[in-house]
Amino acid sequence: MVQSTAHGQRLLACAAGLLALATVAGAVGAHALPHDWSALRVHVYAVAVRYQFYQSLGLLGMGLWLNYRPSVEGPAATRRIAASGRSSARTLLYGIVLFSGSLYALCLGAPRWVGVLTPIGGGLMIVAWLTFAFVLWRS
Repeated sequence: MVQSTAHGQRLLACAAGLLALATVAGAVGAHALPHDWSALRVHVYAVAVRYQFYQSLGLLGMGLWLNYRPSVEGPAATRRIAASGRSSARTLLYGIVLFSGSLYALCLGAPRWVGVLTPIGGGLMIVAWLTFAFVLWRS
């Protein structure tokens, strides 16, 4: 039996939205960035776009797994695994927003203290993937 969930559907929608935004950010980076930006600033912007793409694709994969995984465990185990998977996906979503969002903000002139959010976002992405790996291992 395959189950489809509202959580999985929303996660797929979030992933698709983030991928669309990454595409727009990449196009802006390729065609509309100010020509006076330093090479470092252009590099930081490119890292933000690249990580947003990669992690959003991963979020899409998590959403597909949550939405279409076979349900072979008992009801309690299925709910527990799904809740853990949703938690991993939510953590990844927050990580993407903090990591790429803070880099975009820095490139666009935000105060330097915003840079403290970048490693927090990166840490959240790592935690999300480790917890999702554990969820997959246990299921």
